[in-house]
Amino acid sequence: MAAPLVRWFEECTKASVPLVGGKCASLGELMHAGVRVPPGFALTTEGYRRFMAAGSLAHEVQLRLRSLDVNDLEALERASASVREAIEAQPYSLEMEDAIAESYRKLSVRCCMPALPVAVRSSATAEDLPGASFAGQQDTYLWIRGADEVLQHVRRCMSSLYTARAIGYRAAKGFRHDDVAISVGVQKMAQSSTAGVMFTLHPATGDRSVIVIDSNYGFGESVVSGEVTPDHFVVNKVTLDILERTISTKELYYTVDPKSQRSRAFEVPFERQKVQSLVDDEITELAWMGKQIEKHYGHPVDIEWAVDKRLPSGGNLFILQARPETVWSRKSRPAARPEGAAGSAIDYIVSGMLAGKRLG
Repeated sequence: MAAPLVRWFEECTKASVPLVGGKCASLGELMHAGVRVPPGFALTTEGYRRFMAAGSLAHEVQLRLRSLDVNDLEALERASASVREAIEAQPYSLEMEDAIAESYRKLSVRCCMPALPVAVRSSATAEDLPGASFAGQQDTYLWIRGADEVLQHVRRCMSSLYTARAIGYRAAKGFRHDDVAISVGVQKMAQSSTAGVMFTLHPATGDRSVIVIDSNYGFGESVVSGEVTPDHFVVNKVTLDILERTISTKELYYTVDPKSQRSRAFEVPFERQKVQSLVDDEITELAWMGKQIEKHYGHPVDIEWAVDKRLPSGGNLFILQARPETVWSRKSRPAARPEGAAGSAIDYIVSGMLAGKRLG
């Protein structure tokens, strides 16, 4: 039986990585574990391969990259722009366009909101290849509304498999470009008033007795990208007591612009810049959720989360993504946390990227 073009998250498990990539497989696995995850669906890797096969697009891409000198940065950027333009100009087959648009319509009906705002996220199978660090090389688009916009941004996510960085990295690691495929997740946007990242160990020291949470107002983009110094909390994993709290001056946050209906950066009002972005009960509930996710996977994880304060407490925390923590987890004996140790989750992400470590 032919592989499907589209698969709902709840139809996915951790065994679905070849079909829907690491991110979407993880979301399905979390749903099966009873974790609160915004619903959505994935265009599968089969969908991507059929899209690339149509009109000999895959062959055209290979021709453009065959003799490329990846050490020539200008040539690399030109080749990337040319390939991405060709992919984004490729029309969908009627079957694929209908499959994506109909799934988006069903998701909107399911969430009782016409033109449901969604996040469109890449989920590459190569993110889980041993010895590689593909995470973060493809694109994510927030607050996308309407079937036409979803179709456009799914195509843009597919083209992001050919950013200059991704092309150069695959060449350096010896991966053939046609060895990797991409799935694209379309997920209901959590209208987050606060969001961020959480590690179920200390990302600076590997101490497994604590959970570390970084947060800022709005969408989590400002925390993940390192554009702000987030609020930083260290929680005892057993008692869920808050051991450390650092309230930072948070000068910007991302949320939806009501005029353009696009995610963009806003200045945090001066009177809120030094206010704790998560209340203590939310910190405790997040840490408890982190413990359950770690228990399900059997190893430390790093997690993206959001709080929708329009919803009542006890049902307003959502998990957007969970990945294995792979730096400290590979060490045979985790380091003890030294006195006065510092370091936020975003410090860990950035340092790992600079060192070329695989983070997810």
